[in-house]
Amino acid sequence: MLAEQVKAGKLPPVDQRLPEKPTVITAVEVGQYGGNWQRAFKGPGDRWGPTKLMEERVVKWSQNADGKLGLIPGYISSYSVSEDSREFTFTLLKGLKWSDGHPVTTEDVDFWYNDVFLNKDLLKSIDQTLAPRGKPMKLTVIDAQTFKVSFDEPYVYFLEILAKDSTGEPSLDRPSFIFPKHYLKQFNNKYATPEQLQAATAKFGVAKWQDLWGSKGAATAWWQNPDLPVITAWKIEKPAPADVVTMVRNPYYYAVDQAGNQLPYIDRISHRLFSDQEAFNLMVVQGQIDMQMRYVEPQDFTFYKENQSKGDYKVTRWTQAQTWSLVPNLNVKDDVLRALYETPDFRQALNVAIDRQTVNELVFSGLAEARQASPVTGSPNFDPELETHWAEFDPDKANQLLDKVGLAKRDSAGYRLRPDGKRLSIVVEMQHPNGPKTVEIIADNYKEVGIELLPRLIDRTQWDASRDNNDFQMQWYPFDRLSVVAADPRIMMGNDSYAHQYYVWYSTKGASGIEPPANHAIRRVFSDWDKAAKAASREEADAALTDLIKTFVTEGWVIGVVGEVPAISVVKTNFKNFRDGLIEDDTTRGEGLGQTQQMWMKK
Repeated sequence: MLAEQVKAGKLPPVDQRLPEKPTVITAVEVGQYGGNWQRAFKGPGDRWGPTKLMEERVVKWSQNADGKLGLIPGYISSYSVSEDSREFTFTLLKGLKWSDGHPVTTEDVDFWYNDVFLNKDLLKSIDQTLAPRGKPMKLTVIDAQTFKVSFDEPYVYFLEILAKDSTGEPSLDRPSFIFPKHYLKQFNNKYATPEQLQAATAKFGVAKWQDLWGSKGAATAWWQNPDLPVITAWKIEKPAPADVVTMVRNPYYYAVDQAGNQLPYIDRISHRLFSDQEAFNLMVVQGQIDMQMRYVEPQDFTFYKENQSKGDYKVTRWTQAQTWSLVPNLNVKDDVLRALYETPDFRQALNVAIDRQTVNELVFSGLAEARQASPVTGSPNFDPELETHWAEFDPDKANQLLDKVGLAKRDSAGYRLRPDGKRLSIVVEMQHPNGPKTVEIIADNYKEVGIELLPRLIDRTQWDASRDNNDFQMQWYPFDRLSVVAADPRIMMGNDSYAHQYYVWYSTKGASGIEPPANHAIRRVFSDWDKAAKAASREEADAALTDLIKTFVTEGWVIGVVGEVPAISVVKTNFKNFRDGLIEDDTTRGEGLGQTQQMWMKK
């Protein structure tokens, strides 16, 4: 594909497109160029699935043949860490280029740091992972390729955090430390005039220039803007909304295989729109999916296996580092329900009332295990006692606990009455295909102890809005990031989870959000992360992190149900270099851990 463009004079030769010393990605086997990788997606809001196929970080997670996770350099030639873990030095690949051929240099780093990261018109507050104890990281440019990041105190987990979440907002694929200054300065108030910014907002159809930025930003989200220069293996060609969204290979991608061939091998990735699980499963059986993990659901495992020959694919298994959970909202606007959620005995009752094994057998084909929301087997943070905490099925104990907290009165239907006389009902929102069947089972369990669980199926857009607006009572979703907790402890700290408003209060140093009560256990969680983030040694940091995890699990804020479910994929027989047996987690960036650049399609 690219050779034809070189011949036509539209592209320079490959040796002029690559860095002087490209990053080498060792492919399972050297592949062939070409092909259109067919996948499916659920609409404009389903942007993270395609993003995880091709994210780039300054350092990235890799899983070795022995199963151990480690860090490898991304688009840098080297990095170093000072003995006291306060300074981190990175050197960009010499000759690295954006997808439009423009050089990537520390000018792009300086732009990201001074004009975006520290620009309060764009970022009102800086995430605590990049500003431990409220002190933002400092960045110093050394030369055209080298820059140094420093902190006031030691930060032993910084590289793990970069590999997971990079440098965060305001973008979607989150390339660490770099933004294409030559393109994005036209949308930045440090460079563009108010009139120019107004023209840009009109061009992109947004209300204000800040809406051009962010993971949903009209200009900075690769998923929406084909003109945005990227360093990823593919770039958007036809964006959403469309029935088929396409990505096309980046001719300036910085990596090669072991034989020196520029990656990626695959020319295009197509994402076909679907609405429900039945429609997706039909696409699989009809051979319309070349390789996909997202939306390949464990409850349909038998169906996928039975139709392998018909669809000309095989089913493969990774291990999911997550626990499917009921997640109450400790900051719910209903004062009575909030008081109940804050009562440990009530939380324990919600836990032990659930027949997890039945959920596993009937919904997850027996492929999961009954467990609590805690680090998974193989995690450096795994603890077998935490895995089983409050995970036993004991409805008698649940009834005793509910009576004990003052919920002994019942209505004519047998449901318990709240202190205000209303029926004890909890609305649980869900947006995953396994939600309705699972919640039906749990609702029956809860009915037996006098609690009414009301299921509400919504789409991803409503789902996000409910959390953003603190407008939900409980949600059902896979509680993840349970592999390397240090890489992203925020979900255990309540962020976008069971106590988002408490987390906002913590991360903004009280400027917004809701302050937890003075004696609330979540303050111990926040304190433990502060200790871990400034620990002088990894041993000290790990000890504080262990305490954080223990508090989170033993308080029972999140109600884990089943976990360690296999992450299954359908892989067409001509789709090559897909590695089996890896860890699937948001921390390790989903399918991206399998190094999609080295995957290829046999002609």
